[in-house]
This record gives sequence, C-alpha cells and structure tokens, in this order.
Amino acid sequence: MKKDAFKMSIFILLVGGFITKILSFVIRVIYTRAIGDIGINLYTIVAPTYSLFITLASFSLPISISKLVSENIIKRKKIVFSAISFILLFNVGLIFLVLLLAPFIAENLLKQPTVTPLIYAMAFTLPFISISSILKGYFLGKLKVAPNTISNIFEQLIRILFLIFLLPLLVKKDLMLGVVSYILFNIITEIVSIFTFWLFLPKKGKVIKSDLIPEKNIIYRILKISVPSVSGRLIGNIGFFLEPIILTNVLLLNGYQNSYILQEYASYNAYAIGLLTMPSFFIAAICQILIPEVSKYQAEKNITMLKRRLKQALFYSFLIGITCSLILFFFRNPILNIVYNTTRGSDYIFALAPFFVLFYLEAPLSSALQALDESKKAMQITLIGSIIKMIIMTVLGFCKIGLFALVISEIINIIIVVYLNFKNVKKAIHKIKMA
Repeated sequence: MKKDAFKMSIFILLVGGFITKILSFVIRVIYTRAIGDIGINLYTIVAPTYSLFITLASFSLPISISKLVSENIIKRKKIVFSAISFILLFNVGLIFLVLLLAPFIAENLLKQPTVTPLIYAMAFTLPFISISSILKGYFLGKLKVAPNTISNIFEQLIRILFLIFLLPLLVKKDLMLGVVSYILFNIITEIVSIFTFWLFLPKKGKVIKSDLIPEKNIIYRILKISVPSVSGRLIGNIGFFLEPIILTNVLLLNGYQNSYILQEYASYNAYAIGLLTMPSFFIAAICQILIPEVSKYQAEKNITMLKRRLKQALFYSFLIGITCSLILFFFRNPILNIVYNTTRGSDYIFALAPFFVLFYLEAPLSSALQALDESKKAMQITLIGSIIKMIIMTVLGFCKIGLFALVISEIINIIIVVYLNFKNVKKAIHKIKMA
C-alpha cells in the first residue's frame, strides 16, 4: 500500500460524505414539500422503527466483513458469499417476523394503526440493504473507498429524480401511496448501489460452485465480531428510546409542566445535539478506514504501524472535534438562527460544546476495539455508559435543574465512555505486543 493511501482514503470519504450530506439536505427539502405535514408526521413516527430494523438486518456486517477482508487470511470470495448466504437466511426470518408484528407495532407501540402499510413496506427493503452493506464492507476492507463514495452519490441522485418526477404524481393519487413508495424506492437505490459495487469487483478470478457454499467457520468468525457490535448499537438505541420516557416522568414528579419538558427536550435534542453531532459523518469516514487498517496490522503483529494509524485517526478526529466545538461555542446563536431560525438550545450548546471534543474521539476508539477483536468489550462499555447516564439523569432530575439533569449526565457519559475505550484499547495493544 502506498504511503499516503490512508490519508487519501480518508480524504475521498470526507469529500464524498460532504457531497452526500448536501444531496441529503436537498432530498429532505424536496421530500417535505412533496408530502406535506401529514406525510412527514407519518414517516417520522415510523423512522426510529425503520432504523432499528436496518440495524438488525445489516447485523453490523460492514465492520466484520471489512475486518476479515483486511486481514487477508481467509479467501475473500468465501467471506463475501458466506456472509450473503447467512444474511439472506436471517433476513427471510426477519421479514416474516416484521410482517407478523406490523399491526401490533403500529397499534400498540406507535399508537398509529394507519402506519401499518409503512412497516410492511420497510420489511421488503431489508435484504437489499443487507447485501449492499456486505459489499461496502468488502471494499472498505481492501481500502478501496471510491466504490462506496460513488454508490452513495448515485443513490442520492436517483432518489432526487424520483422525488421530483414520480413522488408528486403518487401523492396526488393517495398520500399513503406516496409515503409507501418512498420507502419501497429504497429497493431501487440499493440495487443501484449493488450494481455499482459489482462494476468495481475484480473480474479476473472466476467464481466456482464451492465458493457459493457457506462455511461454518467463516460465519462463526463473522458473528463473533458482528453480534457484540450490533448488540452495542441496540443498547444505544434502547437507551435513546428510554431517555425521554425516564426524564419526562422524573421531571413531572418534581412539578415541571409537560409543555416545558416537551419544549426543552426538543431544544436539547433537535437543536443542540443536532448541531453538535452534525460533523459526525467526518468521524464516520475516519472510522471506516481505521477498522481495516488496524485489523491488517493486528494480523501482521505490526504494533508500530497499528499505533501510527490509531494516532492519526485520533488526531484527525480531535482536530475536527475541537474546530467544530469552538465554532459552535462562540457562534452558537448565529448558527442556530441560520439553520433553525431560532436560538433555542443555545444554553445547552454552551454547556456541552467543550466536552464534545471528547465525543468525537469516542467512535474511533470504539472502532479500534472492534478491529482488535474486542467487540464484546466495546458493547460492555456502551452498556455501562448507558446505565450510568440513566442513573445520573434520574438522580439529578430530583435536583430542580430541569433539562440540565440530562446535559450533565450526557457529559459524564462521554467522559466515562471515552476513558474506558482508551484504557481498553491500550490493554488490547499490549496483549498483542506480549503475544
């Protein structure tokens, strides 16, 4: 690998991520205007459920495939085909389960029976998303980032064409048809993504019948990485789900009005956290490259290069974090006005921004743990952080400080999680050194 391949890969992903973000913003504007407030409400209600389904369906395969491919120990074709066989079988079961539970989820959990067709539509998109994620992990493992960048841009451009030319016609016929079509259109975009990846696949090697047969030991290695990783994500999702429920009940018990809680939580979550986490796609790009690099040097027992890549990733993340945090700290009101046409959430940004420098180090450290075969440890740290956050938030909720109970618990959670991640990364590297 060329000396600057690591930096160049990160640069390509950053540029691609920036373009994709702009296209996503355009999509959001066109989409909201096309389906109106009622359609947006319907989609917003089911969006967290869809996010959970996608987390389950993709099963953190980009991480495990990327790691195994980069190690270059197992035949790469066998990794990909074994993963596809497993995930298709898993998705068949998941689709059946979602179709079976859709009415219950809509009526009893979301309290909106009308969104049942949306949940049905989501189920059929899952296998395509999963296969796309496997191919994404394959190319990241080979440190080829162009296919991922190009496929993301193609996906967004095709989605824009659909929104401009087809969605308005469907919405005119029936609003629910329009929203369902928007969800089902993910099948088309994922097929385009898969086709794009296929164009970049090596054409020299022939695929023989034995390559298509999944191997138990490969599936076991994939699951060994994926299960703790997806469990960690689910823990994070559950914590996010419980956060407003616990906070609301504690504050109501302490005499706060429901209207105050709703307004302040929206200010915190939508405005403050929304701005503070906006540069996260930069960090995600760094993590995508970090995992295969660390995995490769771990397999080679090249501690010098492993440490160098980790230090580079942390340096870039810190640089992005401190720049964004300082800008938001000093210019929070003008930025809030420009983006959201309000200054709500300004006080929360003032309190959180200095500590979000550490938040940007959390993802690369967690990714390094996964690359070092410590996915279970990363999951445990996520669980510890979530539990501590909930306990502190509950206790502080009785101290009459309003939403700052959540703000302080978030700060403590960031510090603890980053410290534990850093400590365990050092332990894992020392273990390799002593082996």
